[in-house]
Amino acid sequence: MLELYISSLITFFVVIDPPGCAPIYAGLSAGATPAHRRAMAIRAVFVASLILFAFAAFGETLLRSLGISLASFRIAGGIMLFLIALEMVFEKRTERREDRAAKIAATPEVEDVSIFPMAMPMIAGPGSIASVMLMMSRNHGVENVVVVLTALLTILLLTLAALIAAGPIMRVLGAKIEAVITRILGVLLAALAVQFVIDGVKISLA
Repeated sequence: MLELYISSLITFFVVIDPPGCAPIYAGLSAGATPAHRRAMAIRAVFVASLILFAFAAFGETLLRSLGISLASFRIAGGIMLFLIALEMVFEKRTERREDRAAKIAATPEVEDVSIFPMAMPMIAGPGSIASVMLMMSRNHGVENVVVVLTALLTILLLTLAALIAAGPIMRVLGAKIEAVITRILGVLLAALAVQFVIDGVKISLA
């Protein structure tokens, strides 16, 4: 159980990327009061949690209704996560997030960034939704499901803490250290993504 928890924790941490969300949120909420910033952070994580837990609960049923096998989804999800990993290693993901944040910040009438872009697609994006569904499809039984969901909840709470403490975190980490961490996590995610693809191929050929 501990091994499953750690594996799930690493997967969700790498894909949701709380340290990567923090500087984006700090930039988007720069003009807000501390109370407004906290409220937006709580709202963003709450909405993202609803989305991710909904896919965790009903994602497999959705796949079946669409006629998509779990093996096919594992292969597709693994490929998607591998592409995200490549972007992390070469810093393309950070650039894309910063570009998206700049476009939002350049629009004066947008004040509340909790739903878009923070809840979706920065926290509950395609990668995190695919990861949740993949982890749930790989682990059956009440105990395993509880462990996976507990790991997801842990990362979401960590994301909330990162958003609330975005300013101090950026001062402590700095851009260079954040870039190094992002690259290391990208390599780990690439290995996990390849494993997802291998599992899917094995099941489809069995």
